[in-house]
Amino acid sequence: MVQPRLPVALQAMKTFTTLSDLAAQVGQEVAVSDWLTITQQQVQLFADATGDQQWIHVDVERAKAGPFGAPIAHGFLTLSLIPKFLQTCVHVEQTRMGVNYGLNKVRFVSPVPVGSHLRARLKLLSSEPIDNHGVQMVWEVTIEREGQAKPVCVAESIVRQYA
Repeated sequence: MVQPRLPVALQAMKTFTTLSDLAAQVGQEVAVSDWLTITQQQVQLFADATGDQQWIHVDVERAKAGPFGAPIAHGFLTLSLIPKFLQTCVHVEQTRMGVNYGLNKVRFVSPVPVGSHLRARLKLLSSEPIDNHGVQMVWEVTIEREGQAKPVCVAESIVRQYA
């Protein structure tokens, strides 16, 4: 069930002192991000950066007559928001850096019309030690669209963080 949008002040960042403290959360939903609005400008900038100028994303008038009744965000634009969602709602104090390592599974479950409000639910699936004082974490990221029961994207994001 999709919850109504809360004011920013009620969506607090989850802060952990160490990577071990975060690892203790394996199997749990760790955080829910704030809502983020998808704009036509974002969609156009993404199209320009990637060369994906498909009309369903960038031709507003044509997209209104298309299958979704409006322009929609690229699936990969939605996917590319995962680092922002992670960085804005989970913080580990005793780390020096983090890097994206890849993805296990990605599904674009439903479209994201321009103007949609999105947020992410972050569940920590695993946390394993790696070389150089690091930890490799797998996050289940469920990106929701406000007012819709079905998520827009579900992905397993692999992140490495180093203490």
